[in-house]
Amino acid sequence: MIMDERFAKIKLLILDVDGVLTDGRIFLNHKGEEVKAFNVKDGLGLKMLREGGIDVAIITGRRSGAVAHRGRELGITDVFQGVGKKREICRKLIRKKMLVTEEVCCIGDDLPDLAMFDEVGLAVAVADAAQEVRDRADLITTKKGGDGAVRELCEWILKGRGKWARNDFTEQIHG
Repeated sequence: MIMDERFAKIKLLILDVDGVLTDGRIFLNHKGEEVKAFNVKDGLGLKMLREGGIDVAIITGRRSGAVAHRGRELGITDVFQGVGKKREICRKLIRKKMLVTEEVCCIGDDLPDLAMFDEVGLAVAVADAAQEVRDRADLITTKKGGDGAVRELCEWILKGRGKWARNDFTEQIHG
């Protein structure tokens, strides 16, 4: 399959947060603090991806303590929040890691993510992404954002790299 060949080249996965790692809803407590719900399957997928040698980064337009905390939990060191111009951060990150376009995958759900799609070799939309995002994506997940879409993509990448069948993941990693 052609996609397997493209997945085999991936060395970096760039994630949006709201609508990708979450279902897009924002909860505010009585103090006005933001609370987010993350899918544990997505978390396990990201940990397996990192264990498989693929780097992960987050680029999001909003700022949230929950995102910083979740990034730390998952061992993601490149977490960029409050980003107005995602394209610039995406370019800088790719240059910093000395990667070529074909080695980078991005998953998004809404219009601000299209700028990142232009900078990567493989653009993926979650199933419930905006129509414009689905139209520009190379691939669309069957799962919705916050409901296992990231896990699905992690599996595709690991399978494409021939690393899915390993049993290393089952006993060591928790999402």
